[in-house]
Amino acid sequence: MRDLSPVTPEFAEQLGKLIGSENVKPAEARYLEEPRGRFSAAPTVLVTPRSTMDVSKVVTTCHNFRIAIVPYAGGTGLVGGQTKPDGGPSAVILSLEKMDAIRDVDTSAGILTAEAGVILAEAQKAADEQGFLYPLSIASEGSARLGGTLATNAGGTQVIRYGNTRDFVLGIEAVMPDGGIYHGLKKLKKDNTGFDLRHLLIGSEGALGIITAATVQLSPKPMEHVTGWFSVPDPEAAVDLLSRYQVDLSGLISSFELMNKLGLGFVRDYVPNVSLPTNEIPEWSVLVELGGGPGSNITERLGASFETALLDGLVSDGLVAQSSAQSDALWAVRESIPLGNRAVGAVSNHDISVPVSSIPHFIAEADAKVTSLGPVRVGAFGHVGDGNLHYNVFPQEGQSRDTLDHLRPAIKETVHDLVHAYHGSVAAEHGVGRMKVDDLEKYSDPTKISVMRRIKSALDPNGIMNPGVLFAAD
Repeated sequence: MRDLSPVTPEFAEQLGKLIGSENVKPAEARYLEEPRGRFSAAPTVLVTPRSTMDVSKVVTTCHNFRIAIVPYAGGTGLVGGQTKPDGGPSAVILSLEKMDAIRDVDTSAGILTAEAGVILAEAQKAADEQGFLYPLSIASEGSARLGGTLATNAGGTQVIRYGNTRDFVLGIEAVMPDGGIYHGLKKLKKDNTGFDLRHLLIGSEGALGIITAATVQLSPKPMEHVTGWFSVPDPEAAVDLLSRYQVDLSGLISSFELMNKLGLGFVRDYVPNVSLPTNEIPEWSVLVELGGGPGSNITERLGASFETALLDGLVSDGLVAQSSAQSDALWAVRESIPLGNRAVGAVSNHDISVPVSSIPHFIAEADAKVTSLGPVRVGAFGHVGDGNLHYNVFPQEGQSRDTLDHLRPAIKETVHDLVHAYHGSVAAEHGVGRMKVDDLEKYSDPTKISVMRRIKSALDPNGIMNPGVLFAAD
């Protein structure tokens, strides 16, 4: 660490005097762990400021005393960004959970302004009540907080149509590493006044500052929806089907998800409250969602495209949801894949992206290389519409994750080397966190890494902001 100091009872007491002792407490166990159990932190202090000024006071004091800060949002991150491992000086955990106000919904412009502690589902609800759509949709939206989704530039299931988080953020408010407040909550689409601090901080994983609020551009809420579930022979057919739908259904595709047989089998076996749409699980399935305005006839258009795809051998079976309840049931299957995966226990998880056209070749080559390493099987699923795959490796039946944990480094290296060969990314939507620090150094452009380090040093010279994220802690 860069001469960082530990959190002491005296320091915690000082913070309590600044923002109220009720907002400075010992951190409960849930703040010291992350979902996959790869990282855990030593007991420390949890700080829960109620305002941006409170955040500024905490950060200024930590900056002056060289005490590290770990920003904490919903705790749903999967790369360890919210958990500083035990070892070295302790850090303050700073949670924005008490800053959970929807400050404004500008209905004339379709712009929402909300604090970083707002649960994503609550932001979606606030937009929906005014006839708009908050376009970020992720499995953890019931617990993920707005600030965390901005800090990680969250993706999700609708990137193909609406983009990643940074694509609809108009402005942010943030506290910088010295405690200064950046007042950037603008509602402008055009603002060419030098460096864009908004995009510098989005995706920085708390390493450059703490986002406290944001203004986001909402989207018109589609009046018509249709969800389809289709069996495809292989990933190549899925990519061809996507290409066809992008022509036949131009601008209407919100989601295009790919799932293999293994992942759906885990849902059937380990998530009993969710029913699969077919008795026999095909080798590969796709879930398609369209949204359009009144009179767009999307159900009929999807059905017509399906018939043509059936004749051409791109699909072998399928169904189109006839109600919102049926659509929700299909999505429940897709969103339950991580639950099934967790019940089995992966040897190695990979959140990667490759060019969409390369997905079939990547899966075939990766499957061959990975399964040659030991008694493992692959569960691949993801947002094939934007090239993002969750390529996860599991033990064969009769084996356990623990007995095969020694294979994890070789599996990870094999998958990530191949991703790099295909000009992809080893951190598609979950971020780098602490888990992929070495991967960032290995696979990223050296000039990019050099520039990132210089930015970090310039903005955070004391190295207090989430040390160990993106770069190895000094």
